[in-house]
Amino acid sequence: MNKTKLTAVAALAASTLIAFSGCTKATTTTTASDPGVSEQADRALQEVTGKVLSKGPNGEDPAPASTADLSPDEIEQIRAKNLKAAIVMHYGGNDWANAQIAGLKDQFAKLNIEVVATTDANFKPDKQVSDLETVMSKKPDIIVSIPTDPVATASAYKKVAAAGVKLVFMDNVPQGMTAGKDYVSVVSADNLGNGVVSAHLLAKATGGKGEIGVIYHEADFFVTKQRYQGFKDTITADYPDLKIVEEKGIAGPDFAGDAQGAANAMLAKHPNLTGIWAVWDVPAEGVLAAARATGRGDLKIATEDLGKNVAIAMAKNELVVGLGAQVPFDQGVTEANLAAGAEIGKKAAPYVALSALPVTHDNVLDAWKKVYHEDAPADLQSSFKP
Repeated sequence: MNKTKLTAVAALAASTLIAFSGCTKATTTTTASDPGVSEQADRALQEVTGKVLSKGPNGEDPAPASTADLSPDEIEQIRAKNLKAAIVMHYGGNDWANAQIAGLKDQFAKLNIEVVATTDANFKPDKQVSDLETVMSKKPDIIVSIPTDPVATASAYKKVAAAGVKLVFMDNVPQGMTAGKDYVSVVSADNLGNGVVSAHLLAKATGGKGEIGVIYHEADFFVTKQRYQGFKDTITADYPDLKIVEEKGIAGPDFAGDAQGAANAMLAKHPNLTGIWAVWDVPAEGVLAAARATGRGDLKIATEDLGKNVAIAMAKNELVVGLGAQVPFDQGVTEANLAAGAEIGKKAAPYVALSALPVTHDNVLDAWKKVYHEDAPADLQSSFKP
């Protein structure tokens, strides 16, 4: 993403961070009226918008996506090589994965790179190892992948690297692998920043007071740990009257179902719970289901990733009060450029990150277009309540 695009993202997000309208319906979100907290949250959001707070998996400083851009001459060199690529996902079928794959395929097509396989490991390390073995039989020049587990999959990725395949990772890096030697680069959203953004949005919606629950990803997964850290540290440091009274981890693969169970338990144990944070949109769908089933239409839910179901809830001004969004299509384009550039000897930064996009009810339709590079679907548009 170039500097102009980053500026546009910052302008979009900053211009839309205004307070939610109050509403008397039990199923509609309301914002606790505390001008001091609201102003504090808005200032903090404006400060982080367009910036990257995360470090890489090995402590690397983030490089902007523009460092992966290719010149017209480089593009022609790549196109002439008639390369092949494979996409090896941790799990698929969700909006984030679909957008990543769409960005990769779109950019690979522009570079005359044939995508010979796209796999889904359903978050199972042994399945991903098998996927890698199958993909390698197709003799790809490039593999773009997100490891399900940095330890359990490491030996399989090392075999891929030893075979001379150019590896670009999304978000996570297998243990014992070195950038510039074993893989080209790792590309990520600012997941720490996404956690920070969602913390400020939840604080704003609750007036910075009350009891909240946290549902985190119970796995050795670098980026989801960053989100959890960003959220928890921000709430603890900036909003002392907003108390985290319970935390529950979920391991999947039924993330929505596991989160629904965790949220049901929290709501039963803490009847005065003001809000719940979920680590990404699919677990947040489980929290939505729990809140609806228990008649808790007043619950405030914050999360990360602009999935369709949480976007519709936000458009209706129901339950979901805000989230930090990734830009997965742009991440896919960046990954494709890095891998292709490596094929012609272009040196890459070891860690490339794209900034978080704060999303609320007010900018959800515009944010959808930014995230997915297409207009919001009809059902999302029709759900929007001014």
